[in-house]
Amino acid sequence: MELDELDVLGAKAFEGYIVRKDLALRFKGQYPVPTYVGEFLLGRYCATTNQDEIDEGLDIVQRLMSQRTIRAGEQELFKSRAREDGSSKLIDIITVRLDTASDSYLATLPSLQLTDVRISASLVAENERMLTGGFYAELELEYEALEAQSTKGRPFRVASLRPIQLSTRDVLGELARGRRQFTADQWKRFLLRSIGFEPTALSGRAQDVLLLRMVPFVVRNYNAVELGPRGTGKSHLFQQISPYSHLISGGKASVARMFVNNSTGRRGLVAQYDVICFDEVSGVSFDQKDGVNIMKGYMESGEFSRGKESIRASGGIVFVGNFDVDVEQQQRLGHLFGPLPSDMRNDTAFMDRIHAYLPGWDVPKLHADLFTPHFGLVNDFLSEAWTQLRSENRLPSVLSGIGLGSALSGRDTTAVHKTLDGLLKLLYPDPDMQVPEEDIEWALRLALECRRRVKEQQKRIGSAEFRNTHFSYRLGEGGVEQFVVTPELSSEDTIAADPLPSGQVWAISPGGSGEHSGLFRIEVNVGPGSGVSIVNRPTPPPMRESLHCAEANLLSRARELVGDHDPRRFELTVQVKAFDAARSGSSIGVAALLAFCSSLLSRSLRGGLVIAGGLNLGGTIDPIPNAVDMAEHAVERGASTLLLPISARRQLMDLSDDMATRLTVLFYADARDALLKALAD
Repeated sequence: MELDELDVLGAKAFEGYIVRKDLALRFKGQYPVPTYVGEFLLGRYCATTNQDEIDEGLDIVQRLMSQRTIRAGEQELFKSRAREDGSSKLIDIITVRLDTASDSYLATLPSLQLTDVRISASLVAENERMLTGGFYAELELEYEALEAQSTKGRPFRVASLRPIQLSTRDVLGELARGRRQFTADQWKRFLLRSIGFEPTALSGRAQDVLLLRMVPFVVRNYNAVELGPRGTGKSHLFQQISPYSHLISGGKASVARMFVNNSTGRRGLVAQYDVICFDEVSGVSFDQKDGVNIMKGYMESGEFSRGKESIRASGGIVFVGNFDVDVEQQQRLGHLFGPLPSDMRNDTAFMDRIHAYLPGWDVPKLHADLFTPHFGLVNDFLSEAWTQLRSENRLPSVLSGIGLGSALSGRDTTAVHKTLDGLLKLLYPDPDMQVPEEDIEWALRLALECRRRVKEQQKRIGSAEFRNTHFSYRLGEGGVEQFVVTPELSSEDTIAADPLPSGQVWAISPGGSGEHSGLFRIEVNVGPGSGVSIVNRPTPPPMRESLHCAEANLLSRARELVGDHDPRRFELTVQVKAFDAARSGSSIGVAALLAFCSSLLSRSLRGGLVIAGGLNLGGTIDPIPNAVDMAEHAVERGASTLLLPISARRQLMDLSDDMATRLTVLFYADARDALLKALAD
């Protein structure tokens, strides 16, 4: 493999903490252990760019993995070695239970098919996670012949163990020092390589989803859902990368194992792990009827009560699963929580506790080209840094410059803040680094989108309290309000319910000269200079005339339309996009004028609105010959509101009852009246 710029930078910034990710892939599937186990050893012996040292370290890792991991059918061989040599070293997952009959702890080593291995209370006290889901460790297993000869002898004993995880190094200090040498884009790509993916093979959208998957590892009590096609690696991060996460396969869980065992008082998975992931979410179930309610209460407050004691924990809960159909069909059939089990899928209270719904359909199916052969951070270093980042908070340094829209409830705001905090901690693990506004906006838009996706599904179920889903934000004092949509609910040629950015409007032309009515989107940008600059080349004469009349009316009526925003001090760049066979752009002057005003005022027009009407140089509104046809066209394109000249009112008496119930028609008398009715509240 030839080193690229990011490899060289990573090796310089994190000397001793990097590993070639293709080396870990060599062991994937070859040995019965997760990826992070192999990387733990690779990080010990191969954390260098020197090929000779890598080769020498690989030989050591290969030998350790072959000698200490147990393939199917080899369990008796390892037991025999322990008997003949007195002890045997191995790598296995270890879980422990308290045996009340003997008042002692017994360990289970599944690879050896042993369930009664003695272990000291001191080792259990130092590693309590053995009592819940267990973890992978390097073990020394002793065999005591005298104990084997007793009636109920248990000859095997865990003499020592070393968890496959990092716990002592100054990881956050090292991470902060190394991060300073990367740009934000370089760091995103290096993070993706660190979890095994090659960013050059992924779209920007897919990269964002993979970064969102990391958020539960760095934010306490973070709850998320990701559904999508099979084979996109949804559970990979929770199973292969970090020992601080626990994957519940098949979705089966007990209240005692998940929260607390009342008979022993032992804390459950949520108190032992940073993230608990339910794989195959459609099968999530508990052994007690109140299991889902206990989980809902915990997802809300981070507390649960069993018996007299109220217990706090910080483990987040993530649900991943598959769609049997694509996302568009899923929305036609119902809503995006449809694959969840019956006691969750229509429960809006449960949904309200989900901080982010990740669009798993935007990640491609895994194939060889998606896995990186380049350098990334060793998984035990990365996972240790993530778990320590959970105690930090990036919000105080950025919230003063952020304003969230009125559509967000208290829970929406909390969810958005958690996702924003997580993304910023991933991108800026050094609290002393200044976070640029563009990175704040990137993280904020993702956070709003993922929470809005939850709100949209609640709205589909029919509750009136969730009807307002137009999430928006402002950055900085006097910033322009920006609306955030969920891409799967909108398309380029459909009039969405969300307001467009300021300076953009939908327009319908009545057509003419052989053209039918046509849909257009007018986009205006404001910059230094003066006059109107038209991007469209060549510009059809009817379109040029409409834009010229709009400009003339803007200049002559500036005071009543835009107040102190003198249009002569700015250059207005306008582009008109056609979405039908009609291309001439005739009689779209009113829409163009409102687009000019919207851009100068930095205010969006209302969502779902389409505007009809032409005007002449003197400001008179042109009559519309085919108002019914235009109204039907508006409905077909998804509009909820049509703004028409008052002169077209009588024509709409011929509009069908079906169309009339699907469209709100607003009439205007002149340009100023049109602007006041079009502006978003």
